[in-house]
Amino acid sequence: MTFAKEAQFEEAVIQLLKDHGWEDKVLKNATEKDLIQNWADILFENNRGIDQLNNVPLTSSEMDQILEQIRALKTPLKLNGFINGESVSIKRDNPGDKLHFGKEVSLKIYNKREIAAGQSRYQIVQQPKFPTHSKMTSDRRGDLLLLINGMPVIHIELKRSKEQRIEAQYQIEKYAKEGVFTGLFSLIQVFVAMTPDDTVYFANPGPEGTFNENFYFHWEDSMNEVLNNWKDVIVGLLSIPMAHQMIGYYTVADTGDGVLKVMRSYQYYAANAISDRVAKKDWENGDQHGGYVWHTTGSGKTMTSFKSAQLIASSNDADKVVFLTDRIELGTQSLKEYNSFASEKEVVQATEDTHELKTRLKSDNVTDSLIVTSIQKMSRIKDDENGLNAYDIEQISNKRIVFIIDEAHRSTFGDMLYSIKKTFPRAMFFGFTGTPIHEENQKNHNTTVSIFGDELHRY
Repeated sequence: MTFAKEAQFEEAVIQLLKDHGWEDKVLKNATEKDLIQNWADILFENNRGIDQLNNVPLTSSEMDQILEQIRALKTPLKLNGFINGESVSIKRDNPGDKLHFGKEVSLKIYNKREIAAGQSRYQIVQQPKFPTHSKMTSDRRGDLLLLINGMPVIHIELKRSKEQRIEAQYQIEKYAKEGVFTGLFSLIQVFVAMTPDDTVYFANPGPEGTFNENFYFHWEDSMNEVLNNWKDVIVGLLSIPMAHQMIGYYTVADTGDGVLKVMRSYQYYAANAISDRVAKKDWENGDQHGGYVWHTTGSGKTMTSFKSAQLIASSNDADKVVFLTDRIELGTQSLKEYNSFASEKEVVQATEDTHELKTRLKSDNVTDSLIVTSIQKMSRIKDDENGLNAYDIEQISNKRIVFIIDEAHRSTFGDMLYSIKKTFPRAMFFGFTGTPIHEENQKNHNTTVSIFGDELHRY
């Protein structure tokens, strides 16, 4: 379908968004003030209980407290933590709330697990008005803004047929340079530049960051074919529940690099395939085959494996996720990367020796859910003097353990993996590799399939 006018394309996009989970009522020409009030109304509806707002609405000064917290955080990376922190605290100054007046209350703002259910709200803003901070320029109008629970998290710029997608990119970059993505609009996590036959999405670099086209991604299907048609992009990337998941799970606040990142489609498909396989696992059947992911070198396997673990842990489908590396120095590097991807509530635990490894495996503490260790250390855990005894093995065997093995084509085809599998007969094993072992180059009569199970995703 050809769109001679941008307004026609905009209306078509809105209708398709409505057909795929976004609310029918569109907020038109909303200002920042309008959207702050809209957010206040949603916060009130979602926090009316006696322990929260006590059925007394938020005042403008109470909303100012929240906005001040947003302004203090400044970067999309820190604001990602704010959104995914799930709640925000304010001091009540509405005298109507006699129970909490002058006291601090905590308000629920977003729950990444509450997808298309409960109190989640998905609104479309058409032609939002952005204030500029220069006397030389008038206020700007965007095309579409997508709100989750009242928070603007995705901004879309559109261009009609026969115009170039790069023009939509330039529009976003121009607005950013003019300072329109500040205040409430600094919550935007993901930008989308779209024409009817070409779309890219990318993370918000923030006012201090720079736009980098190397991180402008096309959305692809599970076979890595680029989805060019706008309808396919909306259904695959911007529909509910996908948009909700993208903000909650598939954006990465990388503290190591100091930037917000958004996952590429192949990373999403791989992480989702692993978490789905674990969710369907019958822990009593003893099948240790999880599957393997064949992603080329340099494709971000560490981030993908971490996100897989995060999805498993957050859904409570396993008690432990253990990252196995084939060298101690790789484990140290992986630990550093994993912790840079983790939220403030998450810790990826190191294991200095087999005693510490044993302690973390036995622990019921949620902070010991994600563990990094070497395949050598894990394979020796029964034989080491500080290792497991029969009682420990029985304790740990009752836990649901997932092993994720990086560089699965290297050390995993010898006695070490055999020893680990024998020690943990109920565990589930997944491998990441850039060069899988097939029948024609098998090692010790083993292939990647015979060790891990079927291929889950290839890139």
